[in-house]
Amino acid sequence: MSPTALLSVSNKRGLVHLAKSLHEVHGFELLSSGGTANALEEAGLNVQRVSEYTGAPEILEGRVKTLHPRIHGGILAKRGEPSHESDIKQQEISLIDLVVVNLYPFTETIANPESDFLDGIENIDIGGPAMIRAAAKNHLHVSVLTSPNQYEEFLAGLKQNNGDITTEIRLKLALEAFEHTASYDVAISNWLKEKFQGEPSTWLEARPLKQKLRYGENPHQKASWYSEKLSGWGAVKQLQGKELSTNNLLDLDAALSTVREFGYGDSSLSQVLQPAAVIIKHTNPCGVGIGNDLFEAFGKALSADSVSAFGGIVALNTEVDESTAKDLTKLFLECVVAPKFSQKAIEILSSKSNLRLLELNQKAIISSDNQQIRSILGGALIQELDNKVSDPSLWKTVTDRKPTEKQKDDLWFAWNVVKHVRSNAILIAKAGKTLGIGAGQMNRVGSAKIAIEAAGEEAKGAVLASDGFFPFNDTVHLAAQHGIEAIVQPGGSIRDKESISACNQFGISMLTTGTRHFLH
Repeated sequence: MSPTALLSVSNKRGLVHLAKSLHEVHGFELLSSGGTANALEEAGLNVQRVSEYTGAPEILEGRVKTLHPRIHGGILAKRGEPSHESDIKQQEISLIDLVVVNLYPFTETIANPESDFLDGIENIDIGGPAMIRAAAKNHLHVSVLTSPNQYEEFLAGLKQNNGDITTEIRLKLALEAFEHTASYDVAISNWLKEKFQGEPSTWLEARPLKQKLRYGENPHQKASWYSEKLSGWGAVKQLQGKELSTNNLLDLDAALSTVREFGYGDSSLSQVLQPAAVIIKHTNPCGVGIGNDLFEAFGKALSADSVSAFGGIVALNTEVDESTAKDLTKLFLECVVAPKFSQKAIEILSSKSNLRLLELNQKAIISSDNQQIRSILGGALIQELDNKVSDPSLWKTVTDRKPTEKQKDDLWFAWNVVKHVRSNAILIAKAGKTLGIGAGQMNRVGSAKIAIEAAGEEAKGAVLASDGFFPFNDTVHLAAQHGIEAIVQPGGSIRDKESISACNQFGISMLTTGTRHFLH
């Protein structure tokens, strides 16, 4: 008896090729419904329609097509089980050996700004998940395919095993099927919760598996990347380069969050769009620059710390042009992410074949959720992202000396960057460029020493930003010794008066923001 494949797909990519191979090469009979059957018939394939096989027409505008005992009996029947074989014979049910189903495009529909609530409801698949789960449950006897990306591997498996599929492959496909339906259900429940309760789910949501990574932070650690495919990093388009690693993704996320402080992509969707470039090493910025154009911004970022930039991750917030691309090729880099690359820039950067070029559009960023999830032993911590926009007009000048307009611009720049440096963080900047960055020290003056040493003589006339308040006035004294002229910090220490007094003593202006930005 010929094997039977049931095909019912929303995404028809690769469908005809798969069906032809199943039927013409491996002798499968094809059973299908709706638009899938139409597509196969148009390709000249002989298809039995589900409604003909079950004797039950499609009803309720297609809401009920495959929910029938002859379908689910054929999928769920145990081969070689006498009672099952008796039921199958009495009910004249044909065994189904392969289920090819992918679900209604629910996430794509709700992501479309033109869709409404009823559009979302109509794209909640019912029969599809039922067939997928039935086939996955009976994986000892039935194979299930839920993505066009699985087709070629499945056909290769058939060829290698003389038209059969190994239990190992069926089990792997079953696991992927259950992961697929689980993430689908979570997407629906999160959408409904946001619609009716006004907030996204606050528990650890499932995400579809995007890809298995080569390893985690170190080669002995396994790692996987889960992400929604239409928002955040799940929507990134890799133009060239090696496979992304765990550390690449962590650094890319840090780079992107930093460069977005100055706008990103389309100026119509940003509160501000100042051409900016960020170079990241080990999740900390080592060089940040802003300029009149991207070429100037990247030049500043690179000159801020050209030694540390070697092997770094770069984030740029406007389209990468030819001039910037040429400068990027002069340095060994791991990844470059931007909203867009010009065709000429892509041609230039193609000379660095291992360099990962990533396009991530602004809409994908905007559509991502506002949660940050970090694991701890046996659990997880979930918090809102630290994306509070700072309004310099609300900052307080607490010293006798007031900052100049130029210093105010530098203080705003420094404050937007220091929030992305690991605590305790001190940053020195001037003329839209970071000069010295002190990150992650156990005391604040230790970070200040690192930042000042990196800035060197350029510290004279520069500004200093601190992500947290000054518990002592020692950082002010150190800044004064090296010519710092203005400081911005959250304020709120019981010893604020001591730091303010020291600033007045040395003629330094100090502004307090009222907001801290610890980053652990």
